[in-house]
Amino acid sequence: MAPLEPRHAGHDTTQADGSSSMSTMMMAMIFQTDMETPLFTNSWTPRNAGAYAGTCIFLVLLAVIARLLLAARALQEARWHDADVRRRYVASPDKPSLARRLSADPGAKQMTLSENGVEENVVVVARDGPVARPWRFSVDPLRALLDTVIAGVGYLLMLAVMTMNVGYFLSVLAGVFIGSLAVGRFCSGADH
Repeated sequence: MAPLEPRHAGHDTTQADGSSSMSTMMMAMIFQTDMETPLFTNSWTPRNAGAYAGTCIFLVLLAVIARLLLAARALQEARWHDADVRRRYVASPDKPSLARRLSADPGAKQMTLSENGVEENVVVVARDGPVARPWRFSVDPLRALLDTVIAGVGYLLMLAVMTMNVGYFLSVLAGVFIGSLAVGRFCSGADH
């Protein structure tokens, strides 16, 4: 087997049979302004100023989308939380001490529950105190999907910044700025 020889700034190496290997790829450690910096794949390499500008615009839009996704998640989490807070639990007054204690709660409401012609007096109260929300099929798969998409977009932006291309870096920052300006008020403090 022939030794590997660097072909393009340490990014590609060619073996004797002409095949390419990425075993010696090194990440740039300084910012650079080369317009022909590949983004995500070698086939996405801008060859002129127009293609470079289009790539930068794409990165701005991708960063704005990342902010929109964070805002959407924060709004959806608030909706799910509000639905949990509004959820009521019905307690049967079969136990006098429990019925007395629940009746003293200012949020408790006396109601009559009717099922199959049988009526029962009940006290309806809201859950009190912080409790971990249960796993719900209507909530958790959507939350997992949303988090996965947010992570994927974030990793794509990270890869763009890791090219150390000044234009790509500033495009991502511009997109974060525009997105935060537009929908930042909806994001929670933990989002970044």
